[in-house]
Amino acid sequence: MADTFYLLVINPGSTSTKAGIYKNNELLFEKTVRHQKQELSSFGRIVDQKEFRLQVIENQLNQNGFRLEDMDAYVGRGGIVAPLESGVYNINKRMIFDLVNTKAGEHASALGGILAFELGEKYGKPSYVVDPVVVDEILPEARLSGLPEISRRCVWHALNQKAVARRCAKDLGKTYNNCSLIVAHMGGGISVGAHLNGRTVDVNDGLGGEGPFSPERTGGLPAESLIRLCYSGKYTLSELVDFVIKNGGMSAYIGTNDLRVCEERIENGDEQAKLVLTAMAYQVSKEIGAMFVALRGKADAIALTGGLANSKLFTGIIKEYVGSLAPVMIYPGEDELGALAQGALRVLRGEEEAKEYAPR
Repeated sequence: MADTFYLLVINPGSTSTKAGIYKNNELLFEKTVRHQKQELSSFGRIVDQKEFRLQVIENQLNQNGFRLEDMDAYVGRGGIVAPLESGVYNINKRMIFDLVNTKAGEHASALGGILAFELGEKYGKPSYVVDPVVVDEILPEARLSGLPEISRRCVWHALNQKAVARRCAKDLGKTYNNCSLIVAHMGGGISVGAHLNGRTVDVNDGLGGEGPFSPERTGGLPAESLIRLCYSGKYTLSELVDFVIKNGGMSAYIGTNDLRVCEERIENGDEQAKLVLTAMAYQVSKEIGAMFVALRGKADAIALTGGLANSKLFTGIIKEYVGSLAPVMIYPGEDELGALAQGALRVLRGEEEAKEYAPR
């Protein structure tokens, strides 16, 4: 078995294409290309951007002395497919069909799996996704919503949460499979998960309107008031969905989704900005408290990660609320490229077996 592997890792965003080249765990090259909205507006659906995004990646690699065909495997961030267990998955045609035809809402991460599969097929190399956003390991009692017609679903920051949980466990001198952790990923969306012995037994739907409000999303809303708003005649269906997933939260209150701008306003005496930041931290803290129930009141640590974890003000408020429950450990930002590479590397080294995507 080879002991050196070259990996192309692809992590598309709604307005960016991020790619990296790894030699085993060593990052050789990383580039994020930002796209103007007008560049992407000609594409009807996100999946229609496939050729455009692939050309962007190939151009960047060529300019920096790398070739697509020299890779040993291609790894993409997984999009919205059928719920599945955590792990590394071979990308197969059924997965591609579900990525292209999902009825659960388009997400730019779908392009990661689609592009990795295209390259794997072209060059005869394996292609993988790692811990897609729909990893579902929640307890049966956590699945009931209170209405039989609606089951709770999991759309969350599985990739970064799982990677941070492994890192946190290591820092505690433990393994992820022998640990009780609460991980809060705090970025444009916020998801808080209860990790028990290697499984995420409960987590809020970070996309569909559960949990804390975030810089861009509403989180959970009072149901009756939301129903009345839906029938008010003021908004279309798409406008209401946009409120929940991209035009709500902090941005709806103070007109910005940038926490740094919010903090600048606070420094200049803006009381509304202060209230909104405090409320968002309070709601994250409440969700962390809720996840203690899923762990039966015992956690080895609370890990805060994502872009908002760079803010000492924001994390400081959370620590004031939950610091007495368990040690609070902070891992700012995210390393999704690294998490994708490490997952694929575990498979290529024979440390883990890739799973097959075969939903019922």
